[in-house]
Amino acid sequence: MLETPRLYLRRFRTEDVPTLASYRSDPEVARYQSWTVPVSAEAAASLVRRFTAGDPERPGWFQYAVQHRAEGCLIGDVGVNLHENRMQADLGFTFATRWQGRGHATEAVCAVLRELFERRGLRRVSAECDARNTRSARLLQRVGFQREGLRRQHTWIKGEWTDDLLYGLLVDDWGRRGAGRDSPGAAGATQDAPRR
Repeated sequence: MLETPRLYLRRFRTEDVPTLASYRSDPEVARYQSWTVPVSAEAAASLVRRFTAGDPERPGWFQYAVQHRAEGCLIGDVGVNLHENRMQADLGFTFATRWQGRGHATEAVCAVLRELFERRGLRRVSAECDARNTRSARLLQRVGFQREGLRRQHTWIKGEWTDDLLYGLLVDDWGRRGAGRDSPGAAGATQDAPRR
């Protein structure tokens, strides 16, 4: 488990199913994501079973449940796809509308990056997002990611072609900038597509 002043990043639990189904059924949350709404309780339960079976130390996707410490509720999730070489990963994130715009996603992402770069010794973390998803793009840039490319009309999703923004963050950049150390989470420590 990872901790920040306001958050716990932990493994998903069965009791998270209703909240996961609720925020992933929000059309605003799902707008740039690969899934369609609504997300049924059965579909959410299947996701939680898959998430709980994951291992953050092994290649493949691992989804952190992001829990608000003071209120004790699930507010979002952060996914990490560790590559086979265990030296790089892909990152994605999803947060309930109610908890957006308060720095919680930035805090959670910084905690995960700190874990990947400083404890586990990864060299690179990549992320991509729909080019229309300006909030996610700003978050990635805020925590130190560099925009590395634009894939025009690359993804067919929800009946339309969309552009993808590609981002990368190297361990050297993270260390040089002291990335995340002045964020709210600095004191603490999906199979979903990473289009966040």
